[in-house]
Amino acid sequence: MPELFATSAPEQTGTDHAGQDALFPDMTSAAPPAYRVLARKYRPVTFEQLIGQEAMVRTLSNAIETGRLPHAWMLTGVRGIGKTTTARIIARALNCTGVDGKGGPTIHPCGQCDACRGIMEDRHVDVMEMDAASRTGVDDIRDIIDGVRYGPVSARYKIYILDEVHMLSKNAFNALLKTLEEPPPHTKFIFATTEIRKVPVTVLSRCQRFDLRRIDADVLTPFFMKIAGLEDAVAEEEAIKMIAHAADGSVRDGLSLLDQAIARGNGNVTAQDVKDMLGLADRGQSLALCRHLLRGEMKDALAAFASMQQAGSDALQILQDMADCVHMLTRAQVIADLAADEALAEYDRRLMTDLSDIKIPALARAWQILLKGIGEVQSAAHPAQAAEMVLIRLAYAADLPSPGDLVRQLRDQAASGASAPAASGPTSGGGPKARLALGGGGVSIDAAPAPQAVAALPQPADYRAIVALFSENREAALHALLYGQVHLVRCEPGMLELQVGTGVPANFAGRVGQCLTEWTGQRWVVSVVPQGGATTLAEQDRLAAAARRERARAHPLMQAVFSAFPDAKLIDLRQRMVASAPVRDDDAAAPDIETPIEFED
Repeated sequence: MPELFATSAPEQTGTDHAGQDALFPDMTSAAPPAYRVLARKYRPVTFEQLIGQEAMVRTLSNAIETGRLPHAWMLTGVRGIGKTTTARIIARALNCTGVDGKGGPTIHPCGQCDACRGIMEDRHVDVMEMDAASRTGVDDIRDIIDGVRYGPVSARYKIYILDEVHMLSKNAFNALLKTLEEPPPHTKFIFATTEIRKVPVTVLSRCQRFDLRRIDADVLTPFFMKIAGLEDAVAEEEAIKMIAHAADGSVRDGLSLLDQAIARGNGNVTAQDVKDMLGLADRGQSLALCRHLLRGEMKDALAAFASMQQAGSDALQILQDMADCVHMLTRAQVIADLAADEALAEYDRRLMTDLSDIKIPALARAWQILLKGIGEVQSAAHPAQAAEMVLIRLAYAADLPSPGDLVRQLRDQAASGASAPAASGPTSGGGPKARLALGGGGVSIDAAPAPQAVAALPQPADYRAIVALFSENREAALHALLYGQVHLVRCEPGMLELQVGTGVPANFAGRVGQCLTEWTGQRWVVSVVPQGGATTLAEQDRLAAAARRERARAHPLMQAVFSAFPDAKLIDLRQRMVASAPVRDDDAAAPDIETPIEFED
């Protein structure tokens, strides 16, 4: 990672703040200086001062050094990540002339030439910034189109910076396309957006795109500690970590929170002040609540939640903390020796050790409950009540078996005829039924005895009987495919191998297996193979019908009819069942006497 603060030549302003001016040349020298928020005061002005964007910096540096400069850049990322700041640094790098006025584009702008100073102070006539959120129309873009025809006044390049470019109207984008594709060589475009998906593909294809990454909390923490030191603030490392985590990858948001914390503590940034400011629950209380919930200790969990509420913790934040704990425990299950990582806090490692017996199925169930619960709390009229209901649901689900265990238990009970055991609930008590909540659904288990015998579902005898099941259960689309486009390769109880024709959907085999499992009570595995299948049922029936017609035409009675009526044609051959015995269509010499034959003269 590059140095967080790269020094540059101090500005000759006559101010007593030469050290800070050298560190951040963006600072003005007015005396007495008006207060500037930290996000503006410590805005990076060189590539070296950008943090967490090493890949983008390397690419831009190589492009400027080799002269491979595109005519348009697209910078995208979350708010406060440095998109506009990066655009201004690019503008300075392209237009810097050096201290002697003879330099060219450089990755190390001098900060002292007229171009660098003008761009830093937002007063350069050839570097124009436009807020696309407030200027969205075609007329605004027409001003740009008219302006690009003229060369720069004093800079090397005329640069247009459009912030929140996704807010432009469709017509404005269309008006910009031609100019964006073939701009004059003296013009560069730099676009910034937080909603890259709203930018038309036709615009994206004409730009070199850079995705600015969210900055990790472990990178923001030392950065904020350095800023606090420059502001002569005494900051606890734990408090800075909380601010870095709450920033959610945004430098600007984090600096705003740090500014607020310094003001709150009058220069002292403590963990308790940050907790109160952000409405965060104490980490120890959050872990204790998580332990109670995953152990199914309902009474203790509700008492811990009430205590955290009394201390001022936000209900939504409590659920988010629970989700963080569940995520951490799940990672501990799949990553060996994670609980022994010295980089983790002691209470986190202790929680991983204490709850190491909670396996992934239970953790995954808790995760789904919390995800759905967070949405419920966000939309609830009374968030605290909604959060409490989510925690109750989570505690009840803690001791319930997984869906796989439930299915095995019910199958074993059906086979043995034994009574179903009552499902265990949390230690605070339960009822005659326990409910396993998975997201919005559930499975109920009665404590009453199961039936002594379960009637077995009928099993299809062959492939034709399997296809008939789909007709009986009104699965017309699947029936048509199985009958007319599928070639049977292998058919055994619980297993089908099929060769399918064109036009069969990708999920065909899974859907067939799912239906057969549901209708027969037996698990079916349906697979698709590339070759080796027999003819389709439709083809088999067509050949059988043709054979019956030929046998009918060869019958002596039919021969006599055709002799008497030479122009007669056999148009239909139908079988009419009059007895329980099946019609013998394989007897070529004597077709069934109940087979009516229609013909026309």
